[in-house]
Order: sequence, then C-alpha cells, then structure tokens
Amino acid sequence: MSYSRSPRNARKSGGGRPPRFEDNEDTIALLESVGPVVLPPEIESFDELDLSPVMRLAIAKAGFTKPSPIQAALIPYALAGTDVIGQARTGTGKTAAFSIPILEQLDSLEECRDPQAIIVVPTRELADQVAGEAARLAYGVPTEIAILSGGKNMNRQLRQLENGVQVVVGTPGRIHDHLQRGTLRLDKTWCVVLDEADRMLDIGFRPQIERIMRKCPRNRQTLLLSATLPPVVRRLAESYMSEPVVIDCCRNEMAVDTIEQRYFTVANDRKVELLEQLLEREDPEQAIIFCRTKRGTDRLHRQLSRTYHGACGCIHGDLQQRERDRVLQSLRDRKLKLLIATDVVGRGIDITTISHIVNFDVPQDCDDYVHRVGRTGRMGRDGVAYTFVVPGEGEVLTSIEQRINKELVRDSIEGFDPVPEVTAAAEAASAAEEEAPTEARRSLNPMTRKKKRRR
Repeated sequence: MSYSRSPRNARKSGGGRPPRFEDNEDTIALLESVGPVVLPPEIESFDELDLSPVMRLAIAKAGFTKPSPIQAALIPYALAGTDVIGQARTGTGKTAAFSIPILEQLDSLEECRDPQAIIVVPTRELADQVAGEAARLAYGVPTEIAILSGGKNMNRQLRQLENGVQVVVGTPGRIHDHLQRGTLRLDKTWCVVLDEADRMLDIGFRPQIERIMRKCPRNRQTLLLSATLPPVVRRLAESYMSEPVVIDCCRNEMAVDTIEQRYFTVANDRKVELLEQLLEREDPEQAIIFCRTKRGTDRLHRQLSRTYHGACGCIHGDLQQRERDRVLQSLRDRKLKLLIATDVVGRGIDITTISHIVNFDVPQDCDDYVHRVGRTGRMGRDGVAYTFVVPGEGEVLTSIEQRINKELVRDSIEGFDPVPEVTAAAEAASAAEEEAPTEARRSLNPMTRKKKRRR
C-alpha cells in the first residue's frame, strides 16, 4: 500500500504560525533580540500532530511512541513554514524533529530532480547518522537521500546527484566543493537545516556555510538546531533567517538530568592508573574516553589495549574515514567496550548503550563538555560522566559548573587522595625564587663572563 506525503500548503500559502506556547521568565531573556522564545507543549502522542498516515506508520516502525519536547515544539512550526532556532540537549531527538516535517512536504522525484532540502552537519559520522535516521522515517514512500561528505567516494556522489535526489545531508566542505564544481544545484531548495551550528562555526566552517546559504533561494525555510547558542550563532541567525521562533528545550540546564556527573582531582602522571581503577570499579557497559589530542588518544589506546585486547578502539581526525566507520560500527554492534576519542565524536553520535563518559583530559571549551557528556544518557536513559582534573585546572572546572548550572560531585578511589591546591604561601615562595636568582642568570650571559667560553 502506498501513500503520498501531505502537500506544502502552509509553506506555499504563507500559513500562519502555530499558537505561541506559554513563556516563563527564564526563557524570555534567551535570544529575545532574535525572535520570540517559546517552550515546548505537553503532547502525549504523535497523533496530536498534523502528520500523514504513512508518516505515523513510519514513526511507529522506528519505535517512537511519545514526541520529545523538541519534536513536539518544532514539528508544527516547521510544517507551517516558519524559520526556527531550536536549542535542545543532545540525545533528545533533534534529528527526527527536523526530518519528519521535511519528509512530509517533499515533492516526488518525478516532479523535482534537484535537492529540495539540504541538511548541513559538522562531521562525517553525523552525516551518516542523520541520513540513516531520515531513511528510516521515509519508510513507505520512495525517497532519494544523498550523503555529501569527505572521505566518501566522489564518483558515487556525482552519480547520485546526476540521477536526482530529494534530500542532501552533508558537511560544509564537501557541499561547498560540489557547488564550486557545478554538480549541486540549490535553486529548488526550500528548506535548509543547520544541525549543530555552533560546532560548525567553532571549527571554522562559517565561510562555507554563508556561501551555501547565499546559493539557496531567499524565500527558503531555515531550521537551526544546536545544544548551545553562543553569540556567533545568533549573528548567523540574524543574517540568514527571517523572523525566527526560538524554541528553548533546555530549561536552564545544559546537562541531561539523567546523567550523574562527578570529578576526580589527580596528578597528571597518575591519570592512566586512576582510569584503570575507575574502569575496574564501574565495569561500564560501554564507555567513551575523551582525550584532547590525537597523539594522546593513540597513546592511551595502546595502554588500555593491553588490558582490553580486542574490546578497545580509538577515533581521531587523522584516521581514514573507512577506519572511523569500522570503529563506530563495532561500537554500535557492542563488539567494543571502550572507545578512546577526540572531540570528533563529541557531537551528534547517537549510541544508546553508552553508559559512561570519562573526560581523561578536561575539554578546553565548556560547550565541548556539554556535548561530550551528552553521548550518554540518550533519550532518557541513565548515564554517568567522570572528569579528571589536574592541578591548575580548577578554574576550568568552575567554568563548566557555571555553564551547566550544576556542581559536579567530587569522587575518590582508595589510593588516589585529592591533590592539594597550591597555597598562597607556596605561590609566594615560588615567586620569590624566580625573583632571587637575577644575578645568577645575568652571569650566564656570555657578554658578562670574565672568561671566554671554550668551544
């Protein structure tokens, strides 16, 4: 039995906005200069949304029962053709929130062979995941979805675009590459989605994003979604969105309520030893351990592989895309117990069996902490996150706590006593030592030596 999706009547006729949900004092201040801020409504079933029978069937087959807050809030506005800025925690169903209204309004490939919707994401892994989720929700109606990202076969992408696609999911660099080649036409695109926009801007994709936006029709619909909304995202919204509605699903808490968050204070040279003890104590179902650098990731992977032989993998930006895909698939198939990674997997990777997150290195940015921790506690499941703090990183820990509006709980393991903070007296003594040897240092200058240096 086949169905057709509902037409884009609201978008074509400029239909009105859904009723504005009731605000509270905390969310009114959020992005009020960009657009009105709304809170998600209380909806118990997808049947309460204006969706076609085939979409309801696809949603049921995908295992969704009750809309998440971002889904309940965003879908009506997206179906009405409104520009939307959606702020929601990671793991709350943002992908389905923008995929469902896009799929509901697509014209058939016979009517339009050029992309009608384009979804821009920061990483290759997230592109694969978003495309897979959209394909699941397209059940019942033939839908052509192309993935345009680096590390993938270019000839295959060219063939897909030549044969016709309805939805493009890709990274800014590869999408921009196709635009320059003239192999991607966006003049029929009526919806642009910027997923994890803050991450894309943070890693330097703003020029490519702006060129992509300028290639799209001016009367397009734009959906911008992210877990955080820093000023740079607001400026992008002001430049390329028309009277957007701001949906706030965070309720002033950037970290998921179901995630228990703790920290250890530890000397830098004992972090590996502490990690091994922690993993033995917790015995996680699956865990992701975040490091700051690629070299540190490789080093820690070699060390842990001695204990977790065959059940430990690593991912960072220097690995070939084929290897990165293989490791992630092994993690999804539960063949791996531990994944050591840089922040390349800190955004958007949705694996519900991740029970533990360990920040082996404190993230350099507070928003990176939010996204790292968001890899566990997915869709309401319980999770726990640990952060290793070495002397001198106390201010970073405080910044994280201020960002998430929550204090991390100090944890301890026998044999790893908390590292004492450097006292003011010790700092003064150290400063005095630096001041004292001025004469000695001056005597090392070759111009002040009484004897000539022997070669």
